[in-house]
Amino acid sequence: MADYDRRQSGGHNRKRRYRDDDDHYDRRNQRRRHEPAPVPVRFRKQLVSIAESPLRRWADEVLSLAQMVADNYDGDEHLRALYVNLVLQMVTEQPLKTPFVAAVVLVANALKPEAMELVLVRLAGDLERAIADGRWTEVKLLLKFAACLQGNLEGDGVFPLLEELFNRAADLQTASSEDTIGTEIVKIILLTIPYVMVAAPGEFRQKAAELMDKTDIIASEPHALHALVDPYHTKSGEESPTASASVLVLLQKQLQAEAARDWELSCLPRPWQMPLDDAELQEKLKDARKHAIPAISIPANMAAGPRALFPEVYLSVYSEQDDVESVPGTEHIASSLIRDVLVDTVNGLNYNRNATARFLMDIDCYFADGTFVKRATPFDELRSIGGSNRSTWKPEDVAVDTVFSQLFLLPTPECKLVYYHSVLTEACKLAPAAIAPSLGRAIRYLYRNNPRMDLELSYRCVNWFSHHLSNFGFTWKWAEWSDDAGLSDLHPAKWFLNGALDKEIRLSFAQRIQKTLPEAYRHLIGPEKEQDVPVFKYKNPDTPFSVEGQEIGALLRRKATDEEIQPTIDAIQAQAKDRALDPIVTSTDVFVTAMCWVGSKSLSHVLACIDRSKVRLIDAGAASPEARAQIISSVMAYWHAHPGVALSIIEKLLNYSILTPFSVADWAILADSASHKGSPGAALAQPHIYEAIFNTVSKVTARVRQVLSAPAGSEAAADEETRAKEVADMTELFRTINDALESWASGSKDEQIEQGGDGRETDEALIRRWGQRWLRVFKRRAAVEAAFVTEASRDKMVVDGENGSA
Repeated sequence: MADYDRRQSGGHNRKRRYRDDDDHYDRRNQRRRHEPAPVPVRFRKQLVSIAESPLRRWADEVLSLAQMVADNYDGDEHLRALYVNLVLQMVTEQPLKTPFVAAVVLVANALKPEAMELVLVRLAGDLERAIADGRWTEVKLLLKFAACLQGNLEGDGVFPLLEELFNRAADLQTASSEDTIGTEIVKIILLTIPYVMVAAPGEFRQKAAELMDKTDIIASEPHALHALVDPYHTKSGEESPTASASVLVLLQKQLQAEAARDWELSCLPRPWQMPLDDAELQEKLKDARKHAIPAISIPANMAAGPRALFPEVYLSVYSEQDDVESVPGTEHIASSLIRDVLVDTVNGLNYNRNATARFLMDIDCYFADGTFVKRATPFDELRSIGGSNRSTWKPEDVAVDTVFSQLFLLPTPECKLVYYHSVLTEACKLAPAAIAPSLGRAIRYLYRNNPRMDLELSYRCVNWFSHHLSNFGFTWKWAEWSDDAGLSDLHPAKWFLNGALDKEIRLSFAQRIQKTLPEAYRHLIGPEKEQDVPVFKYKNPDTPFSVEGQEIGALLRRKATDEEIQPTIDAIQAQAKDRALDPIVTSTDVFVTAMCWVGSKSLSHVLACIDRSKVRLIDAGAASPEARAQIISSVMAYWHAHPGVALSIIEKLLNYSILTPFSVADWAILADSASHKGSPGAALAQPHIYEAIFNTVSKVTARVRQVLSAPAGSEAAADEETRAKEVADMTELFRTINDALESWASGSKDEQIEQGGDGRETDEALIRRWGQRWLRVFKRRAAVEAAFVTEASRDKMVVDGENGSA
């Protein structure tokens, strides 16, 4: 305390004395001076966030940005460059804002016409390069932007370009009915026309009608590959719900209906239309200088681009709501226009799931007033709204529907499946009260339609469902499906439940999942699933070869050499001969089971065991097909309660070349019922068996694509012999799988026919149906990969020709 007093006395506070010396020192609080940000910084910030707030008028934002450009255009070179670059970047990265960015360009043109010339030069260059490279999504986005500028373009604006593109599409379709580049171009043309009509209302009806008459030739009929990508696989005699839901066919019909209504296009925003109090500016917009689009060269040969093109089918998980529409029906042009721009947003922002989810939650900001109901409106209230001739479209349903349309896109989605999982998760976190009910109705739709959906999509649904629940405490209203828990394991509903619960356990642990389930489901999670380490069967003295099994386990634990293990293997084989058993198969079963037990502590432990025993396992597998199958059977039998672990081990065995893809396919599809401990064909109704085959095929196809796509001279490049061998092996694998599945699908499998007795007709029908669903998946995979090989071979021939090779 004395020290404190001493410090406060004596006038030794030098800082205070220094200030006291200045008689003019102002002791009032000094405010920090905020210098205004440079114009380019403010412009970038405002343009990037345009239309995001429902509290700001579109017209005010557009005018503010355009005024900024006009006032500083001549004296700020940085702003000029930023203006052009940012406008084109916004159009391709945030397509929801394209009409608003176009409105800024149009108003800026009314104030400073020179600004639009730079934008058009850059737009023409980007469009030409995108067309030449086959970047068709970018072509569509740039054409949409050009269409929004139609009112300030000379002559017919974008129509000459659209007509030239159609001529290329017609040539491609004439050459081949299975061409997909031509249909993609026609789709782009049809999606561009509505933006032309709202940008220049009443001026180009005749041009639009003439162009649509031409596109009708291509767009009026479903594509030859439509059945390949239909998300539904119905039973024979039953029509698919999406049989006539080709995106191209729907779009053509919708535009024709909209033309009959004088192009209302009520969902599209028109931010270039100023409010009544800005009549002077509106007059300037009307009289603004018009500009010509610089010449754009279109190549004679159109490129397919970096991603394979396939016809699209319109899928909605809210299509069975007969009493009220919570999403636009397929008779509305809004269903195509809103879906298209949201799909481009979701796929274009695949590097930022948080931004994607935010855009999806705010979609009502980017469309005309009255397009959607108020956010988080309960579904039950839509009925009363519908009676007043107002829109009943829920923005949350539209957003969720869009994500599911990409998650269930065939043959492959544009982004990784887990990205779409994460977008739905983030959306739920942003607006749980609004999104959760929409997701609940979507899940019920998918569960009801699971039996008639394509099997690959059913499996994607199981994966997403379990992953999504894992982010929200694994809570779901399981009681709704309690009756299905007692169905036969061959039933598709039981397949869904078994698959979902298995995935949940992989993401958590059995005891926790059991606590989330009603009593009716408890039998689906047996006590063996609660054990992290399965019981080693050879610890039971009553098990044949128990002594030898424990001995091999002990030898593997102390990392014994092959020479030390061999006497025990010889003893097993001798006893197997005495018991009339296959000695190689029997010794392989004992050895692999012991290896799984020793390696059960972690994946690294089992990998170490596999690595030390690689030579012995390769020799065993080479001895006979039965021994190779036994390796898989032993792994699956030991880890039967945790099939995810078994599949991971099988994948490692494939990596070590101990197993081959053919051996996995043979074990899963061709092997007799004893391999799976079930009735013949029952393996087809087990989710993890499908997963094993699907993952194995994916590994093979990825290898083939890597070999064929490797540039000449790179480290991954392979010689012609290797390329041919990889393709031949993949082709043979598909042939083997599909031949086996044909037998199950047609009911001609011997094991299936020989079964008889009461109740077997139903099981036979179910197994036949499973065979048909499997067959469709792998026939499609075979067709897609064959198309890739053909395209890669053609590209290689072109490259070799350019390099002067023979």
